[in-house]
Amino acid sequence: MTPIAVGQTVPSFSAESTEGLIHSAELIGQAYVLYFYPRDNTPGCTTQAQNFRDLAQEFNDAGVKIIGVSRDTMSSHERFAAKQELPFALISDPEETLCELFGVMKMKNMYGKQVRGIERSTFLVNANGELVQEWRGLRVPGHVDQVLEAARAL
Repeated sequence: MTPIAVGQTVPSFSAESTEGLIHSAELIGQAYVLYFYPRDNTPGCTTQAQNFRDLAQEFNDAGVKIIGVSRDTMSSHERFAAKQELPFALISDPEETLCELFGVMKMKNMYGKQVRGIERSTFLVNANGELVQEWRGLRVPGHVDQVLEAARAL
């Protein structure tokens, strides 16, 4: 499967989240950020979630919904969201359906071994359901500010 590219409409999807089932069709009319991260409760992923949490109201003011995605279980997501007081949904994608759709699964080096995992990536989708911007292989510091700036420009 070829991953979605900027300028394309996001294909239809449904996914279980900490806020119930999310259907892409229900997101039409609402701009949103999908941010993919490797794992709950790890340092970089926790910082990234906290950064989105801390700017959640500003994203809301810009009319942009935040949704996090990882392969973690729903119970892990629920604990992580509660512990970090996250005001947005976390999608559990253990079958990697959304990960494959957005092409974020990569071979990575971990302690000298090749492992398959999520490449930290963020996607900005406009209210028409079109992918307008992507950040792949990103670094956490300053990233959420870049996404907010792009969201405000929609």
